[in-house]
Amino acid sequence: MDTESANLIIGNKVKNLRNQVGLTQQELADRAELTKGFISQLERGQVSPSIVTLMDLIECLGTTPSEFFKEDGTEQIVYGPDDWFEKEEEGLSIQWIVPSAQGNEMEPVLVTLAPKSCMEKEEPHSGEEFGYVLSGRIVIHRGDKKYEAKSGESFYYKSDKERWIENPYGREARFIWVSSPPSF
Repeated sequence: MDTESANLIIGNKVKNLRNQVGLTQQELADRAELTKGFISQLERGQVSPSIVTLMDLIECLGTTPSEFFKEDGTEQIVYGPDDWFEKEEEGLSIQWIVPSAQGNEMEPVLVTLAPKSCMEKEEPHSGEEFGYVLSGRIVIHRGDKKYEAKSGESFYYKSDKERWIENPYGREARFIWVSSPPSF
């Protein structure tokens, strides 16, 4: 890639980010201790910023270098069973329905819990958990309390107490479980 093309790509990214965060060229220039003219020329691909100046601009725009330079168009937002990862234990199947979600803020999984089985106890931590029961019934143990959820119902709680989920019933239970931050 030639310098002109690189300057244009960087300039467009700076302009798009500046517009996304709602800054004028002057406001960005003030924050980065640059001139409005420099920002204008940069956004049109007419100048090449030094690495230090570009890092300052990236910080002023509220992003990171890795996010700024991430290639557009490589982001996958729809996942199917071929993308999923599955872990099976006795009486329990966990399918990560969004691959590599442990790097995200939320981690959704599809859990299948056999009759008369339960998941391991989880220690308290800061975070939140949400679930939606697709089929069957489950019992959520949180601290010293129990809550039953059946097909078509959802559950939501803070992760600040010891907790686990069991299926004491005679048929399989399936539920979507989303934890934030990722815990699996």
